[in-house]
Amino acid sequence: MFCVTPPELETKMNITKGGLVLFSANSNSSCMELSKKIAEDVNTTIMELLIMVYACKTSCAKSIIGVIPYFPYSKQCKMRKRGSIVSKLLASMMCKAGLTHLITMDLHQKEIQGFFNIPVDNLRASPFLLQYIQEEIPDYRNAVIVAKSPASAKRAQSFAERLRLGIAVIHGEAQDAESDLVDGRHSPPMVRNAAAIHPSLEIPLLIPKEKPPITVVGDVGGRIAIIVDDIIDDVDSFLAAAETLKERGAYKIFVMATHGLLSSDAPRLIEESAIDEVVVTNTIPHEIQKLQCPKIKTVDISMILSEAIRRIHNGESMSYLFRNIGLDD
Repeated sequence: MFCVTPPELETKMNITKGGLVLFSANSNSSCMELSKKIAEDVNTTIMELLIMVYACKTSCAKSIIGVIPYFPYSKQCKMRKRGSIVSKLLASMMCKAGLTHLITMDLHQKEIQGFFNIPVDNLRASPFLLQYIQEEIPDYRNAVIVAKSPASAKRAQSFAERLRLGIAVIHGEAQDAESDLVDGRHSPPMVRNAAAIHPSLEIPLLIPKEKPPITVVGDVGGRIAIIVDDIIDDVDSFLAAAETLKERGAYKIFVMATHGLLSSDAPRLIEESAIDEVVVTNTIPHEIQKLQCPKIKTVDISMILSEAIRRIHNGESMSYLFRNIGLDD
């Protein structure tokens, strides 16, 4: 079983570079539990994970359950042009190594569960984020839930319906993250090459998309704007959304996300931006980023992970953890 290692245990156990700890539960040789801490080098951590899973498999472990709060490479879950689907590769490697069950949280796309041929429990962090909004944001009744792009509108709608608040959608980003310029690959070529196409064939080319000017669908004037998403890594799109909301009259801006990667200069950019507060869960360690930017707040979700581990260990139903979760959540 893989889970986050408590800091107080790190000084008492032998931990590898990736933070792996091996110990026995109830002196039962058929039940081995592994404690897993996310390392800075995700590729080293993945390799250690696969080796340890395979070691348990070859040692005739009855079940090997992985607890991976943030599933790495989850954004690479679709084929872009002729690229690879890395999430599928990673799922196949884990299943081949011997994993029998996976517990994770807020996959980037729920369809990633179909990459596995083992049971996958995709837990939700939204109850903890909703509780934070209700308890820590004064006058949250005057807030509006904002989707920074049409792609995240469903998540924003889910938050808005549970909080009984309005919704706004920002449309028309300056540049899409999946554009040809960012991707860097042109397959098929954008320029017609007469030598590459048979003379008798006239293949029509797809007309490229043209982004409209940035517009906000919904009223945010004199309101608290709460931007919701699943991952906050490169913060450029969030900063642009915050500037747009400020121009439209929002007097306070919050950003809520499950996974706070906050890579590169994200803490510095957030500190200098119009964003008042960034709230993320502790699925990924970000203590260093919090020291660099006091605007970053953490919501603890270890309770639901520990309850999931307890229920699976005791053979109890997991349905309680998925109550009131709809198809669009």
